[in-house]
Amino acid sequence: MDDLSPALRASWDDAWRALRASPQPGLLAELLARYSEPHRAYHTLQHLGECAVELERAANLAERLAEVELALWFHDAIYDTRAHDNEARSGGWARTALVGAGVAMETAARVEALVLATRHDGPPDGVDARLLVDVDLSILGAPPARFAEYERQIREEYAWVPEPEFRRRRARVLGGFLARPAIYGTAAFVERLEARARTNLARSLAELTPPG
Repeated sequence: MDDLSPALRASWDDAWRALRASPQPGLLAELLARYSEPHRAYHTLQHLGECAVELERAANLAERLAEVELALWFHDAIYDTRAHDNEARSGGWARTALVGAGVAMETAARVEALVLATRHDGPPDGVDARLLVDVDLSILGAPPARFAEYERQIREEYAWVPEPEFRRRRARVLGGFLARPAIYGTAAFVERLEARARTNLARSLAELTPPG
């Protein structure tokens, strides 16, 4: 774990300690290998580390912090831009890994549900789901330079999609976030990131849909 950021190292160790369980041998290495796959540009250890920092900052908002931490670790464990079941497969892996480590089935099921919340296909249900989704979406409220890098990284991950189609799809995604009454579900994230996220999204959307 020497190559992990302090936030990621603490997140991994603290979560398992809080659950009074030990991950099966090789699990961390397998997760790290997944987040280091060559087809990834954004959904990497960089993203995971940034999320860990955001979660650490907002840890007091969690009801079951260890479960949110492990859901964060697994939320992009399976990532294939041509697939539509990444979260389902990632959540299933999380549940299997936790049960295999001796964690109670109900706890494993909650972690799986948290991972599924990162599909962003509806309002997250529950305090911990709202927190995890806000952490996952914190990149939208990043400083402009980091947000621009994020947009380039997403394009790289979808390099196989023709430019006109990518622009249409991406504009639909970003426009969907802008159309929400609030992008973030927790007051703390709204206060800190909402305004900048809307500015970032509006700028990117304008670039994707030039006039004429």
